[in-house]
Amino acid sequence: MTRSALMAAAIILALGNPAMAQEAQDLAKKLANPLASLISVPIQGNYDGNIGPNDDGERLNFNIQPVIPITLNEDWNLITRIILPITAQEDIFPGAGDQFGLGDITASFFFSPQKPAFGKVIWGVGPVALLPTATDDLLGGEKWGTGITGVALSQTGPWTVGMLANHIWSVAGDGNRADISNTFLQPFLSYTTPDAWTFTLNTESSYDWKAEDWAVPVNFQVSKLTRIGKQPVSLGAGLRYWAESSPNSPEGWGVRVILTFLYPKG
Repeated sequence: MTRSALMAAAIILALGNPAMAQEAQDLAKKLANPLASLISVPIQGNYDGNIGPNDDGERLNFNIQPVIPITLNEDWNLITRIILPITAQEDIFPGAGDQFGLGDITASFFFSPQKPAFGKVIWGVGPVALLPTATDDLLGGEKWGTGITGVALSQTGPWTVGMLANHIWSVAGDGNRADISNTFLQPFLSYTTPDAWTFTLNTESSYDWKAEDWAVPVNFQVSKLTRIGKQPVSLGAGLRYWAESSPNSPEGWGVRVILTFLYPKG
């Protein structure tokens, strides 16, 4: 290698590879967009305490959430989003001890146009289904459910702002269990830096229309887009505060960690 080539290599090592840095930032911004043309598999861990009538219950929950975009034609995409919860909890329900296993699966399907509306607004809408897959009757509602879901967002420079929402009604299942009519609202705001750090603020509010109860956790998370070998991954952690709690939801502070595997399309 010539001396000039060695110097060029040294400069790249010292300053970083601009192309790789731009690629990392672009992937991080796509990850902030629920409708991006990007296959991702987030594994999200949440720990919460102060649960139940005596405020002494604890819950550790892992959500495996594969997101798979499918190109339908030159005008439309279909984005599938599955939430598969695995939960370990104790002392949530008086006298019931602890439970561990799979919860109810939520499957969302967003039909999204290839081109943003008004040049900036990215949106998608479609059906959502609730599947009674819980391995313990205290980890799920034992009801089949269906409803509608939608998301809209805009990305300007490093900023992403938007809202995801759904409503699910129970349509079948165990007649001895409570019917489901639940609204979920997730407004979100994120900022992605040139070196692929993303700072996110959101809420994951839910309203139970049958019990007339709100549960409102406010989440702040920091994540970094990096690589393990050639595999792009996002590593993140954050805190959550329950601004409003229902009788069976946590109170006070909780912790979140998340590992996301990314598979850019073509």
